[in-house]
Parts: sequence; C-alpha cells; structure tokens
Amino acid sequence: METLFLLYSFIFGALIGSFLNVVIFRLPDETQSVVFPASHCPKCGTNLHWYENIPVLSYLALRGKCRTCKVPISLQYPVVELCMALLSLALYNEFGFSLILPFYFLFLAALLVIIFIDIHLQIIPDKISLPGILIGFASSFFNPLVSWQESGLGILLGGGILYAVAKGYLLIAKRDGMGMGDVKLLAMIGAFLGYQCLLYVIFFSSLTGSVVGIAAMFQQKKGGQTRIPFGPFLSLAALSWLFFQEDILAVWSWYLTVSG
Repeated sequence: METLFLLYSFIFGALIGSFLNVVIFRLPDETQSVVFPASHCPKCGTNLHWYENIPVLSYLALRGKCRTCKVPISLQYPVVELCMALLSLALYNEFGFSLILPFYFLFLAALLVIIFIDIHLQIIPDKISLPGILIGFASSFFNPLVSWQESGLGILLGGGILYAVAKGYLLIAKRDGMGMGDVKLLAMIGAFLGYQCLLYVIFFSSLTGSVVGIAAMFQQKKGGQTRIPFGPFLSLAALSWLFFQEDILAVWSWYLTVSG
C-alpha cells in the first residue's frame, strides 16, 4: 500500500508540474491567463490533444517536437514535470499524510516556478511571493515543526536582512545589486521554514551564487556588470533545508566541535 501511495504522489506531482509549465510561461505576461486558452503549441497555435499532455511521456513519444509543425518543444516541459514529480514523492516520503503536507506542496511548487521564471526573466512575481508569505504564516498554526512565532520572525528577519543588504549595496556601489523580489522570496521562505533556516539559506545561496557568478563573469566577460538571478539559489537552499535540516545541523555541530 505504501508503494502505491508513493506512486500516486509521483504521478500527482507530474500532473501539477504540467500545469506549472503553463504558470511559468504565462504568469509574467499580464495579458495572458494561466487558465485560458487550453494548452497549445506556442509556435503554430494548434491545441494539444489529451494524449499530447501526458507529463514526460508525451514529450518522449513526440520526440520533443510539435506533432503539427515539427518545431522542437522546450526541454523545460519534461524537466519541470519530472522535478515536481520527484519533489512530491520526496515530500510524501518525508511527511506522509499530514496537515502540513498540502502547505509544503504549495511551497515547493512556488519555489519551482520562481526558479524558472527568475532564470528566464530575472524577476520574482509578487503574485507568488506575497500570497506565499501569508500561506506560510497560516501553515505555522498547523505545523509541528514551525510555530507561528518562528514563522513571524522568519518573515520579519528574512525580509529585513536582505532589504538591508540590498540598500547597503546600493549606497556603496551606487547601483542595484539585488531586487526586492529576492527580499520577498526570503520572507516567504522564513514564513514556511521559520527564522532558524535563515542563516543557512543565506550562506548556502551566497556560496553557490558566488561560484556560479564567478563562472558567469569569465564566460560573459562583463566583470562586475555580470548579473545572475539570485532567486534560484535561495530556492535551492530552502529545498535542501526542508529535506536535510537534521543533516545540516549535524554537520554544523560537528564543525563546531572540531574547530574547538
């Protein structure tokens, strides 16, 4: 029975991932709806049949091309579907059927959407982060892992820390180094995970962001003008804390012991 539930979780996640692709491509465009029209080829406009909308499998069956116009389909479609399927599977494996499960499912779906939108457009829509802050705080009243006080502090400190960093950078460098979208995203992360996660999330995202940023500087040859989205690194840090919090704290405790 447990294996069946895990399979259901994977399939459900893949189906939601298919919808998230629509959100990723349409939400940033104020002229489009995420509900209408029905799924269609972005090139030729042909509506997709149900059998062309099966997550991952349809992409493989169509060999990554539109059935009508033969234009290649973005690899992002199966990647997002597979990622959400795996996240859904991991979430059920971690929390089982519990009151907190649907809240964290929404949290993971939001992070996945933010990752891809920020990569494409270097923006984090308020339509995701602001409701996310409210939902994260509401979930703390049902969450045995994060109290409402810890969630509230996570919102205040998460948003406040990055806001101070952004304003400090602006004063020193005389140009924006971080958008307000990142500030709201960290506030949302703090709402769902509590203030305890913030030190790790900031450290992990800064470290990984710096490594990727240095590589981008060499590739783009723009020096200090190189810009990379920070939202994906914050989101990945939040994901790792959610699933590996005990391991992260154990490593940190070991480091403190070894360092004296």
